[in-house]
Amino acid sequence: MARLRIRIIGLVQGVGFRHFVRVSADRLELSGWVRNCPDGSVEVAAEGTDAAREALLLAVRRGPPGAAVEEIVQLSVDQIDPPPTLPFRVIH
Repeated sequence: MARLRIRIIGLVQGVGFRHFVRVSADRLELSGWVRNCPDGSVEVAAEGTDAAREALLLAVRRGPPGAAVEEIVQLSVDQIDPPPTLPFRVIH
């Protein structure tokens, strides 16, 4: 299974974005996590099939109602801390 690690920039905190990502990842049978970052962005680490990871990328580009995604930045998958786990979870 390949990994994905991204940072989503824009209006993504306080709009249910983490819940949206968790539900989307669960539906796609991905392992991993999502968390808010101090700078107002949201970070996602996911592990699964290529098709599932691509589908998650499409979902987060759209986001939930009220969100406004400005940019998605690919991050290194070499040192994901913590590593992706099942079930997909929200880190507080």
